[in-house]
Amino acid sequence: MYKYLFFGVSLSALALPAMAQDGPNGEEQTRLASDSIERAEDTITVTATGTRIELEDTGQAITIIGEEEIRRVQGPDLTRVLERVPGLTFSRNGGQGGFTGVRLRGSEAEQVLTIVDGVRVSDPASPGGGFDFGNLLSSNLSKLEVLRGSNSTIWGSDAIGGVIVASTRAESGLAASAEYGADDSFTGAASGGIADADTGFLGASASYSRTDGFSAAAGGTEPDGFEQWVLEGHGRYYFSPVFEVFARIRQAEGSLGIDGTPAPDFILADTDDVQDTSQTFGSAGAVYDTGPLFVQASYSFADTSRDNLDGSGAQTFTSEGQSDRLTLRGEWRPIGPLIVNFGAENEWTSYETLFDTGDNTRIFGAYLQAGIEWRGISGHIGARVDDHTDFGSETSFGADLSYEVAENWRLRASIGEGFKAPSLFQLLSDFGNTALTPEESTSMDIGVAYGDRSQALYGSVTAFRRTTQDQIAFIGCFGVTDPICDNRQFGTYDNIARTRASGVEVEAGALVADSLRLQAAYAFTDTENRDTGNELARRPRHAATFTAEWSPLDVLSLGADLRIVSDAFDDAGNFTQLDAYEVMTLRAAFDVTEQIQLFGRVENIWDEDYQTVAGYATRGRAVFVGARLAL
Repeated sequence: MYKYLFFGVSLSALALPAMAQDGPNGEEQTRLASDSIERAEDTITVTATGTRIELEDTGQAITIIGEEEIRRVQGPDLTRVLERVPGLTFSRNGGQGGFTGVRLRGSEAEQVLTIVDGVRVSDPASPGGGFDFGNLLSSNLSKLEVLRGSNSTIWGSDAIGGVIVASTRAESGLAASAEYGADDSFTGAASGGIADADTGFLGASASYSRTDGFSAAAGGTEPDGFEQWVLEGHGRYYFSPVFEVFARIRQAEGSLGIDGTPAPDFILADTDDVQDTSQTFGSAGAVYDTGPLFVQASYSFADTSRDNLDGSGAQTFTSEGQSDRLTLRGEWRPIGPLIVNFGAENEWTSYETLFDTGDNTRIFGAYLQAGIEWRGISGHIGARVDDHTDFGSETSFGADLSYEVAENWRLRASIGEGFKAPSLFQLLSDFGNTALTPEESTSMDIGVAYGDRSQALYGSVTAFRRTTQDQIAFIGCFGVTDPICDNRQFGTYDNIARTRASGVEVEAGALVADSLRLQAAYAFTDTENRDTGNELARRPRHAATFTAEWSPLDVLSLGADLRIVSDAFDDAGNFTQLDAYEVMTLRAAFDVTEQIQLFGRVENIWDEDYQTVAGYATRGRAVFVGARLAL
């Protein structure tokens, strides 16, 4: 309670100076690099690496999607934006708001570190300690950065598959949008901000989304609806040209209809169950930036609580996961092309559920990375040490290299180690196993790139491989006599697997005419449980997205998105198959004036019947229309 009050007071304190006046032309004048808010089309600054770096200066595989592209995709469903990233796949339990797991290069969904507005948002009370992307909508997002590959050197625990960084809008002026469509769905969003070039910035955003939905169970008939509202605030105050303070707060409340496995058949079917989710994320800190020296110190927190209710309103499950984090990050350029990145973090996490009182733990980490950015070559090498209360020390190494072999052509390579500490739920819940050890990974990639997504012509080809040791998985205990199942009749967790994922990613785009742009993202991903020889569950070998944007008139734009995914297995034993599918969306937008735009789309135009999780339905053909206002 006190920390929420603290953030509210902090934003109020930052508000008064920032309200003085707007910058030139009403645009925010960002003086420090603590909070990159530029669109990806206008900048190639990357934060997903955990450092301040330009895209061309890193050898790591990173895709940046800016606000303009997010807006062109339309709608609140973030997966329709994320599927433009090569090597990224997802699975969802039903419709909008249903649990959505995102995987990078064949990783587990829980092995992807997710950051929203600078805050690590993993839920310590969820089984794998991951993040549910069903609770993050694209309505007010301004930027997405996706780093593929292990990167615990900078980020510490959880960054085995990669890192996804989402940023919300933080600009002066006013923007609003609303759309209505299939399943009685409505989404509205608004954001605004005021800025002064010498004083600071104050902004806020809000969004609301609801839908009657459809039955999450593929064989069901009762719709499972979803409703969510989100409020966000962001303030910065410039004490001087080299020193600023900032604060952010985000509150999201959602309610989702879910299906279950009721008696006597115990198969997925219609139920009246509801899951209510409350999320509060926040951060506050200060930045000192002289140019050669950049230092940011901050405190952040993420609280996620869930309540599952049956048809009578009785609680069937509750959980609450909390994390508090102190962070220091810095960058020093002592001379010429040399660069040193450094940092330290201390995180406290806790959880509790309806069935156990829960527990807490702590992890401290520090890293040092040295690099050189000189003419056409950039390279970085670093190491990190983490100390976990329950598992002792863990060391991670990483390096990357980028070399410009010709104008706009670059060779890239990176190697990185990752680890993921067992979640508190995996350790201490009724299904827990205190003998678990951290998962560990090593990833390598090498590729060639021409330009980047901000240019008229770009492309990249990257080959990758990641091996993981001691991967944690749930094991059933029904009829099992192994000692690990003693007093755990419903199952437990264990380090049971060595896994491997390897493949090739291709990303390309071209402005083939003044009014026509084509883009493509494709990945071949071969995964294997090296202990059993089976493919990893829900990892399609082929996944591709093809996009076309055509503007026959200055005020009219037409678009098409085609998603093609090959078949996969739904389970670790490779007994249940998920069929391949192809889904197409057609889009249109018309500029009524410079401030007003009308738009609409038809999703799944072929009315494809497919599943990303066995037994769970997906939406058929659906039509949406809407309008935007920008002042």
